Amino acid sequence: MEYVAAGSPGEVVAALADGDTAVLAGGQSLVLDVTTGDARPRRVVDINRVTEFDLLAQNDGMLRVAPLVRHRTFESEAVPGALGDMLRTIVGYIGHPPIRARGTMIGSLAYAHPAAEWPVVATILGAELDLVGAAGRRTVAAEQFFTAPYRTVRRPEELLAEVRLPVLPPGTGAGFAEHRPPLAKYAEVAAMAAVTVTDGVISAAAVGLVNAGPCPIRARAAEKALLGATFCDAAITAAADAAAQVDAHVTGQRRQAVKVLTRRALTRAREKV
Repeated sequence: MEYVAAGSPGEVVAALADGDTAVLAGGQSLVLDVTTGDARPRRVVDINRVTEFDLLAQNDGMLRVAPLVRHRTFESEAVPGALGDMLRTIVGYIGHPPIRARGTMIGSLAYAHPAAEWPVVATILGAELDLVGAAGRRTVAAEQFFTAPYRTVRRPEELLAEVRLPVLPPGTGAGFAEHRPPLAKYAEVAAMAAVTVTDGVISAAAVGLVNAGPCPIRARAAEKALLGATFCDAAITAAADAAAQVDAHVTGQRRQAVKVLTRRALTRAREKV
Protein backbone atom coordinates (compact mmCIF):
# COMPACT_ATOMS: atom_id res chain seq x y z
CA MET A 1 0.00 0.00 0.00
CA GLU A 2 1.37 3.39 -1.04
CA TYR A 3 1.29 6.26 1.45
CA VAL A 4 1.06 9.89 0.34
CA ALA A 5 1.26 12.84 2.75
CA ALA A 6 -0.55 15.61 0.88
CA GLY A 7 0.31 19.24 1.48
CA SER A 8 -2.46 20.93 -0.48
CA PRO A 9 -6.04 20.31 -1.66
CA GLY A 10 -4.75 19.89 -5.20
CA GLU A 11 -2.41 17.08 -4.14
CA VAL A 12 -5.31 15.29 -2.45
CA VAL A 13 -7.49 15.50 -5.57
CA ALA A 14 -4.59 14.32 -7.73
CA ALA A 15 -3.99 11.32 -5.47
CA LEU A 16 -7.67 10.34 -5.63
CA ALA A 17 -7.79 10.42 -9.43
CA ASP A 18 -7.05 6.71 -9.83
CA GLY A 19 -10.22 5.75 -7.94
CA ASP A 20 -8.34 3.34 -5.66
CA THR A 21 -7.10 5.73 -2.97
CA ALA A 22 -8.47 6.14 0.56
CA VAL A 23 -8.41 9.39 2.52
CA LEU A 24 -6.79 9.39 5.97
CA ALA A 25 -7.88 12.13 8.38
CA GLY A 26 -8.69 10.72 11.83
CA GLY A 27 -8.37 7.12 10.69
CA GLN A 28 -10.91 5.85 13.24
CA SER A 29 -12.70 3.75 10.61
CA LEU A 30 -10.12 3.41 7.83
CA VAL A 31 -7.30 2.00 9.98
CA LEU A 32 -9.62 -0.63 11.46
CA ASP A 33 -10.97 -1.62 8.05
CA VAL A 34 -7.47 -1.95 6.60
CA THR A 35 -6.37 -4.02 9.61
CA THR A 36 -9.31 -6.42 9.28
CA GLY A 37 -9.05 -6.60 5.50
CA ASP A 38 -12.42 -4.95 4.87
CA ALA A 39 -10.62 -2.21 2.94
CA ARG A 40 -7.69 -2.74 0.56
CA PRO A 41 -6.90 0.58 -1.12
CA ARG A 42 -3.86 0.76 -3.40
CA ARG A 43 -2.94 4.08 -1.86
CA VAL A 44 -3.69 6.11 1.26
CA VAL A 45 -3.53 9.90 1.09
CA ASP A 46 -2.97 11.56 4.46
CA ILE A 47 -4.63 15.00 4.56
CA ASN A 48 -3.55 16.03 8.06
CA ARG A 49 -0.97 18.52 6.74
CA VAL A 50 -3.45 20.38 4.54
CA THR A 51 -4.04 23.52 6.58
CA GLU A 52 -6.94 24.63 4.36
CA PHE A 53 -8.91 21.63 5.62
CA ASP A 54 -8.86 22.82 9.23
CA LEU A 55 -11.74 25.25 8.74
CA LEU A 56 -14.80 25.90 10.87
CA ALA A 57 -16.59 29.12 9.96
CA GLN A 58 -20.05 30.64 9.87
CA ASN A 59 -21.05 32.55 6.74
CA ASP A 60 -24.38 33.61 5.26
CA GLY A 61 -26.43 31.61 7.73
CA MET A 62 -24.44 28.40 7.24
CA LEU A 63 -21.81 26.64 9.37
CA ARG A 64 -18.96 25.47 7.12
CA VAL A 65 -17.12 22.35 8.30
CA ALA A 66 -13.96 21.16 6.54
CA PRO A 67 -12.36 17.68 6.56
CA LEU A 68 -10.01 18.15 9.54
CA VAL A 69 -12.53 19.49 12.06
CA ARG A 70 -12.48 16.89 14.85
CA HIS A 71 -15.52 15.69 16.75
CA ARG A 72 -14.25 17.23 19.96
CA THR A 73 -14.37 20.72 18.42
CA PHE A 74 -18.13 20.60 18.87
CA GLU A 75 -17.80 19.92 22.60
CA SER A 76 -16.65 23.54 23.04
CA GLU A 77 -18.34 26.89 22.49
CA ALA A 78 -16.81 27.09 19.00
CA VAL A 79 -20.28 27.10 17.44
CA PRO A 80 -22.65 29.66 19.00
CA GLY A 81 -26.41 29.65 19.34
CA ALA A 82 -28.96 26.87 18.97
CA LEU A 83 -26.93 24.95 16.38
CA GLY A 84 -23.92 24.88 18.69
CA ASP A 85 -26.12 23.61 21.51
CA MET A 86 -27.46 20.85 19.26
CA LEU A 87 -23.97 19.76 18.19
CA ARG A 88 -22.73 19.81 21.81
CA THR A 89 -25.74 17.73 22.84
CA ILE A 90 -25.02 15.04 20.27
CA VAL A 91 -21.23 14.87 20.13
CA GLY A 92 -20.94 13.46 23.64
CA TYR A 93 -22.59 10.26 22.42
CA ILE A 94 -19.93 9.66 19.75
CA GLY A 95 -17.46 6.95 20.76
CA HIS A 96 -15.24 8.02 23.64
CA PRO A 97 -12.69 10.85 24.18
CA PRO A 98 -9.81 9.37 22.11
CA ILE A 99 -12.16 8.79 19.16
CA ARG A 100 -13.59 12.30 19.44
CA ALA A 101 -10.05 13.71 19.59
CA ARG A 102 -9.07 12.14 16.24
CA GLY A 103 -12.25 11.40 14.31
CA THR A 104 -13.92 14.02 12.11
CA MET A 105 -17.45 14.99 11.13
CA ILE A 106 -16.58 14.76 7.42
CA GLY A 107 -15.06 11.31 7.93
CA SER A 108 -18.23 10.10 9.63
CA LEU A 109 -20.39 11.43 6.78
CA ALA A 110 -18.19 9.78 4.15
CA TYR A 111 -18.12 6.45 6.01
CA ALA A 112 -21.93 6.43 6.28
CA HIS A 113 -22.27 3.99 9.16
CA PRO A 114 -26.01 3.40 9.71
CA ALA A 115 -25.64 3.94 13.48
CA ALA A 116 -23.55 7.12 13.26
CA GLU A 117 -24.96 10.39 14.56
CA TRP A 118 -23.58 13.01 12.13
CA PRO A 119 -25.26 11.58 9.00
CA VAL A 120 -28.66 11.98 10.64
CA VAL A 121 -27.82 15.49 11.84
CA ALA A 122 -26.88 16.47 8.28
CA THR A 123 -30.03 14.86 6.88
CA ILE A 124 -32.59 16.44 9.18
CA LEU A 125 -31.00 19.90 8.99
CA GLY A 126 -30.90 19.87 5.19
CA ALA A 127 -27.12 20.16 5.00
CA GLU A 128 -25.20 20.69 1.76
CA LEU A 129 -22.16 18.53 0.96
CA ASP A 130 -19.44 19.54 -1.50
CA LEU A 131 -17.64 16.85 -3.47
CA VAL A 132 -14.42 17.74 -5.31
CA GLY A 133 -12.62 15.74 -7.96
CA ALA A 134 -10.61 16.20 -11.13
CA ALA A 135 -13.85 17.00 -12.98
CA GLY A 136 -14.64 19.87 -10.60
CA ARG A 137 -16.92 20.53 -7.64
CA ARG A 138 -20.53 19.46 -7.14
CA THR A 139 -22.97 20.00 -4.29
CA VAL A 140 -25.32 17.31 -3.00
CA ALA A 141 -28.13 17.61 -0.46
CA ALA A 142 -27.64 15.36 2.56
CA GLU A 143 -30.90 13.50 1.93
CA GLN A 144 -29.57 12.43 -1.49
CA PHE A 145 -26.02 11.71 -0.31
CA PHE A 146 -26.61 8.46 1.61
CA THR A 147 -27.78 5.47 -0.45
CA ALA A 148 -27.22 2.37 1.76
CA PRO A 149 -25.15 1.31 4.77
CA TYR A 150 -21.57 2.47 4.07
CA ARG A 151 -22.63 3.73 0.63
CA THR A 152 -22.98 7.29 -0.66
CA VAL A 153 -23.08 9.07 -4.00
CA ARG A 154 -19.43 10.07 -3.58
CA ARG A 155 -17.36 8.70 -6.45
CA PRO A 156 -14.04 6.97 -5.63
CA GLU A 157 -12.10 9.81 -7.23
CA GLU A 158 -13.89 12.52 -5.22
CA LEU A 159 -13.13 14.11 -1.86
CA LEU A 160 -15.91 15.13 0.52
CA ALA A 161 -14.45 18.60 0.96
CA GLU A 162 -17.05 20.49 3.00
CA VAL A 163 -20.40 20.20 4.73
CA ARG A 164 -22.60 23.23 5.38
CA LEU A 165 -25.16 23.10 8.16
CA PRO A 166 -27.91 25.75 8.38
CA VAL A 167 -27.73 27.93 11.47
CA LEU A 168 -30.76 27.35 13.71
CA PRO A 169 -32.90 30.34 14.71
CA PRO A 170 -33.41 31.63 18.26
CA GLY A 171 -36.13 29.78 20.12
CA THR A 172 -34.83 26.38 18.99
CA GLY A 173 -34.26 23.52 21.42
CA ALA A 174 -32.43 20.29 20.60
CA GLY A 175 -32.69 16.87 22.20
CA PHE A 176 -31.15 13.44 21.72
CA ALA A 177 -31.87 10.00 23.18
CA GLU A 178 -30.44 6.59 22.41
CA HIS A 179 -30.51 2.95 23.43
CA ARG A 180 -27.02 1.48 23.56
CA PRO A 181 -26.36 -1.95 25.08
CA PRO A 182 -23.51 -2.18 27.61
CA LEU A 183 -20.06 -2.16 25.99
CA ALA A 184 -21.54 -1.50 22.51
CA LYS A 185 -19.74 0.97 20.26
CA TYR A 186 -22.89 2.17 18.56
CA ALA A 187 -26.50 2.77 19.54
CA GLU A 188 -29.04 0.12 18.59
CA VAL A 189 -31.42 2.96 17.86
CA ALA A 190 -31.54 6.68 18.64
CA ALA A 191 -33.67 9.74 18.01
CA MET A 192 -32.82 13.41 17.71
CA ALA A 193 -34.89 16.55 17.37
CA ALA A 194 -34.53 20.28 16.85
CA VAL A 195 -37.73 22.27 17.41
CA THR A 196 -38.29 26.01 17.00
CA VAL A 197 -41.07 27.78 18.89
CA THR A 198 -42.33 31.17 17.68
CA ASP A 199 -45.08 33.10 19.47
CA GLY A 200 -45.97 30.03 21.52
CA VAL A 201 -46.35 27.52 18.68
CA ILE A 202 -43.94 25.23 16.84
CA SER A 203 -42.81 26.96 13.64
CA ALA A 204 -40.11 24.49 12.57
CA ALA A 205 -39.25 20.91 13.49
CA ALA A 206 -36.55 18.45 12.49
CA VAL A 207 -36.80 14.87 13.74
CA GLY A 208 -34.38 12.09 12.82
CA LEU A 209 -33.76 8.44 13.60
CA VAL A 210 -30.39 6.73 13.95
CA ASN A 211 -29.95 3.06 12.99
CA ALA A 212 -33.64 2.62 12.25
CA GLY A 213 -33.12 1.84 8.56
CA PRO A 214 -30.43 1.40 5.90
CA CYS A 215 -29.97 5.17 5.56
CA PRO A 216 -30.45 8.16 7.87
CA ILE A 217 -34.15 8.73 8.42
CA ARG A 218 -35.87 12.08 8.54
CA ALA A 219 -39.19 11.51 10.26
CA ARG A 220 -41.28 13.96 8.25
CA ALA A 221 -44.57 12.61 9.58
CA ALA A 222 -43.39 13.38 13.10
CA GLU A 223 -42.37 16.87 12.03
CA LYS A 224 -45.80 17.42 10.46
CA ALA A 225 -47.47 16.38 13.72
CA LEU A 226 -45.53 19.10 15.55
CA LEU A 227 -45.89 22.06 13.19
CA GLY A 228 -48.43 24.62 14.35
CA ALA A 229 -48.97 22.94 17.71
CA THR A 230 -48.00 24.13 21.13
CA PHE A 231 -44.98 22.24 22.44
CA CYS A 232 -47.08 20.15 24.82
CA ASP A 233 -47.19 16.50 25.86
CA ALA A 234 -49.96 15.73 23.37
CA ALA A 235 -47.92 17.06 20.44
CA ILE A 236 -44.87 15.12 21.59
CA THR A 237 -46.88 11.90 21.86
CA ALA A 238 -48.41 12.38 18.40
CA ALA A 239 -44.98 13.00 16.90
CA ALA A 240 -43.48 9.96 18.64
CA ASP A 241 -46.30 7.76 17.34
CA ALA A 242 -45.73 9.09 13.83
CA ALA A 243 -41.95 8.54 14.03
CA ALA A 244 -42.48 4.85 14.82
CA GLN A 245 -44.29 4.40 11.50
CA VAL A 246 -41.79 6.06 9.16
CA ASP A 247 -39.91 3.02 7.84
CA ALA A 248 -40.79 -0.59 7.08
CA HIS A 249 -37.56 -1.70 8.78
CA VAL A 250 -38.90 -0.44 12.11
CA THR A 251 -40.98 -3.28 13.56
CA GLY A 252 -41.77 -4.92 16.88
CA GLN A 253 -39.59 -3.91 19.80
CA ARG A 254 -37.57 -1.56 17.63
CA ARG A 255 -40.72 0.35 16.76
CA GLN A 256 -41.53 0.73 20.45
CA ALA A 257 -37.96 1.87 21.10
CA VAL A 258 -38.26 4.52 18.36
CA LYS A 259 -41.46 5.79 19.93
CA VAL A 260 -39.95 6.01 23.43
CA LEU A 261 -36.69 7.59 22.28
CA THR A 262 -38.43 10.14 20.05
CA ARG A 263 -40.59 11.16 22.99
CA ARG A 264 -37.47 11.55 25.17
CA ALA A 265 -35.60 13.56 22.51
CA LEU A 266 -38.55 15.91 22.05
CA THR A 267 -39.02 16.31 25.78
CA ARG A 268 -35.36 17.25 26.17
CA ALA A 269 -35.65 19.68 23.24
CA ARG A 270 -38.63 21.35 24.92
CA GLU A 271 -36.55 21.92 28.05
CA LYS A 272 -34.06 23.97 26.01
CA VAL A 273 -36.46 26.19 24.08
